[in-house]
Amino acid sequence: MLNFIITGAPGCGKGTQSQLLEQKYGLKHFSTGDALRAEIASGSALGKEIDGILAAGNLVSDDFMIKLIGNFIDTLPTSCKGFILDGFPRTIVQAYALTQLFEQKQIKAYLLHIMVDEPEVVKRILKRGESSGRADDNLESIKHRLKVYHEQTAPICRYYLARNNYFVVNGNFEVEETFAQIDMLTALLQHAEQ
Repeated sequence: MLNFIITGAPGCGKGTQSQLLEQKYGLKHFSTGDALRAEIASGSALGKEIDGILAAGNLVSDDFMIKLIGNFIDTLPTSCKGFILDGFPRTIVQAYALTQLFEQKQIKAYLLHIMVDEPEVVKRILKRGESSGRADDNLESIKHRLKVYHEQTAPICRYYLARNNYFVVNGNFEVEETFAQIDMLTALLQHAEQ
């Protein structure tokens, strides 16, 4: 199995690139953001609580996210060629917890970091907000989310680099050009795993 954890600043293209990887390589994409938004859309009490947390640009509890991911892994079909975890971990503590979960399940995963310049990130999120209707796609929330990203999420890259499973791609390009980098890396990793 070829497994990726995909990370980067909000609006860097994690979801888009994950979908392209899923289509080309038969990997199963799990977006924690999509899973949380689905809970919100259900109208449950938990969904309302999550909605308030996300609308403020904050993060939901680590225990809840680990359970969500563990359930996703446990329900993967045996024919699955691997998975892409999008949106988690976002902190060093979460990275440790995810490593423990993967070790328990004897899973190896690579961190794929999509790096995009901050002005480009802001432009992309504002553009997305025009069509998505997402409550967190506004300038105030974007600034807060980027601050949280730099303080809490960016440090996980050093954690994975130290574990020798960290790869970076330049995400400032158009979707196709960014995916060409990911595609080349994926093909190399796939070959190395055989």
